[in-house]
Order: sequence, then C-alpha cells, then structure tokens
Amino acid sequence: MLYKSLNYLSKSESFKEAVIKGIAQDNGLYYPEKIKPFSKKLIRNLNKLSLHNIAFKAIKQFIGNAIPEKKLKTIIEETLNFDFPLIQIEENIFSLELFHGPTLAFKDVGARFMARCLEYFNKNSNEKITVLVATSGDTGGAVADGFYNVSGVEVIILYPKGKVSVIQEKQMTTLGKNIIPLEVEGVFDDCQDMVKRAFLDMQINEKRKLTSANSINIARWLPQMFYYFAGYIKASKFNLPINFSVPSGNFGNLYAGLITQKLGLPINHFLACTNLNNVVPRYLDSGIYMPNDTIKTISNAMDVGNPSNFIRVQKVFNNDIAKLKKNISGYSFNDNETKKCIKNVYNKSNYILDPHGAIGYLGLKEYSITNPNQIGIFMETAHPCKFSNVVEKCINQKLDIPKKLIKTLKGDKYSLKISDYRQLKDYLLKD
Repeated sequence: MLYKSLNYLSKSESFKEAVIKGIAQDNGLYYPEKIKPFSKKLIRNLNKLSLHNIAFKAIKQFIGNAIPEKKLKTIIEETLNFDFPLIQIEENIFSLELFHGPTLAFKDVGARFMARCLEYFNKNSNEKITVLVATSGDTGGAVADGFYNVSGVEVIILYPKGKVSVIQEKQMTTLGKNIIPLEVEGVFDDCQDMVKRAFLDMQINEKRKLTSANSINIARWLPQMFYYFAGYIKASKFNLPINFSVPSGNFGNLYAGLITQKLGLPINHFLACTNLNNVVPRYLDSGIYMPNDTIKTISNAMDVGNPSNFIRVQKVFNNDIAKLKKNISGYSFNDNETKKCIKNVYNKSNYILDPHGAIGYLGLKEYSITNPNQIGIFMETAHPCKFSNVVEKCINQKLDIPKKLIKTLKGDKYSLKISDYRQLKDYLLKD
C-alpha cells in the first residue's frame, strides 16, 4: 500500500514512511492510493469472526509489508484489550461505548496502535523520534498514555490553556519522563497550526525527526475502523439498516468510518454531529466550506473551527458534494441543547451521557424523525466523569470516579507555558 499527498506535490510513500513523517513534504495529508473491498462472503460471515481477526483483515492491506503479520497481530491484540459495549438507550437507538480503555476516551485505540507501530519502526535506530501533537482534550491524554516510556520516542503535547477539563489536563501533565506538555495561550486551532508549521520548518527538521500523533497521522485514524466493525456486528442481529452518528471535531473518526464502508461494511448512513463549531454541517447545508474561529463549548474535544481531516472526507467522494450529502447528514447543537439532552436521557433511560455523546444522540433523534425503522448507533467517546463539572449539574447526581483516574488526579501537574510559534521553535531547537 502506498499513500499519496492530498496536495499532490510529493511522491507516494509506504505506510512506514507516512507514519514516521506524519504529513507529506508538501504539507498535504496522506491518503491510501487504493482500497480493496472485502469479499461479499467475508462481509456475510463477519459475525463468525473475532474482532481481533476482523481488525487484522481490515487493516492488513493498509500496512502492506511494513510490519510482519505476526507482529501486526500482536499490536492489534495489545491495542484491542478492552471491550466496546453496545448499550440500548431506547427503541432502535444505541450507545457504542468507546471509553473503556486506559484514559477513558475513544482515542486510546489509535494512540496505542500508533505507539506500537512507531516503537517497531524505531527499534534498530539510534535516532530519537519526536511526536508533536495538538489536542483539544482527549487526544493528549490518550497519546501520553500510549507513548509513555516508549523507547526512543519523546512526546510533546500542545493543549489550549483553560479549555480542557481537569481530568484531561491531569492525564497529560502528571506522567513526566518522555511526555512534555506545552500549555498554549490560545485555542486548539492555534495549537494545530503550530504543529503544522513546525513540520515545514527546515531548522527544526534538521534538528529533530518529527512525526505527529493527531488524527492527521494515518496510524491514528486507521485503527478507528475497528469501532465500526464492532458496533455493526453487534447491531446486525436486528436486520435493519444501520446508521452511525459520530460526534465530530477534527473528523478523523468519521473518515475511518467511511473507509470501512469502502471495505464493504454495509453502513446505511453517517451523521456528522458537532457543537457550535459547525463548519461541516453548514457546508452540507450551503455547499460553502468556510472555517470559523473556534468557539469554546462544554463538548471541548470537538472545539475545532477548521477540521483537518475533512479534506480526506471530501476525497472519498472526489469532492462531489451531492454524493457526500447522500451519505452524510450534518447536525449542530449548542450547549443548552446538550445539557438538556443529558438531563432528559438520564431521567428517561437512567443512562449517563457525556457532552460529546449527547450531541451524537441528538443527531440520531433528529435523523430518525424522517428515517424511522432504522438502527441508530451514536458513539459515546468519553467517560462522563471526564466532564463531571457539567454532567453532575445536569443529572443532579455525583459521579463515581473510576479507580484508574484517582491516582492521576492526585498527581502533580507539570507543564511549560508558551504563547506563540517562536517559543515552540525555541524549545524544539534547544539541546
């Protein structure tokens, strides 16, 4: 498998090179040159296979010969060592819980998979790799945990000051060792722009071997395909069309879902659900793509005003908006609607949503008005306790903190504060 740049000015790269580089030399995102669908027989018999087996079959063609099959199977087993429960909330509406990993967020899968790939690629090298990553919340904690103590890898995490939850911040700032958190005066888009700029800075690239662990990196979003297989298999017993509602920020998760569809998974429809950072729903409505300044919301992991991966989504449909709209519907909800949803679902179903899952649920409810008798699966992307300051007020209940987080919350915060690209560059160039 080779990967092309979406700017079309760089040569195609192998999986290994694309992972290590993160972004192409021409500043374009990598995308797979071709995708070979599963056989119809395999699709019919997916429910007879283990998720580990399905995951291997799904991702093998994207890896090519970059990782031996035995090693790849081990990486998958170590990545998928927790469950993705499908919980019925009400008739035909289900929550796919993606928060049962070590940092209680859906990004654990991508971070763990990528960390193990990089460790394998760098095992015989004396050159240290620097992972440079921007986060709006959950990515930072997942990457920090996934790469913690990985030999030959230093992780530098940029996060917006005051715009992540207490738990999210603690997960990034209490580990130490090879994890370096940079607290940025600004919003997520500022962090992301700094990361992209660093990749193009020749001075930095002469000094450091850079890669990214954002969903711009193919090794981050590819394993997110596994969620869709897990959810689809569990819901297929109902013999109804299956729709996935994806709370969306940088759109890596939705893109991974579209790739599973390309592989042949018969997903009926996708819902791209956002908070007030609604550039994509507006585009689907108007046909005009116009990024906005980031708006701070209670669903902070989706506070992205210019989602990097949407260009990949457009590429799937060859930039044909009519085809895109046929396959994806967009919805946007504000904080008041989100809070009301958390309260109502708890009172009606005794199920606790986090603010991101709530937005996914709301999208399904709207879509189902004109599309009845279909299964709707929304992705519950983070444990509600990570947003306890919001959720507890909505449900009027104290949330239990999982044991795995108690130690993290007691840890001492360490971060370096920066306000502009110059300060990031100075840090990356220092001996």
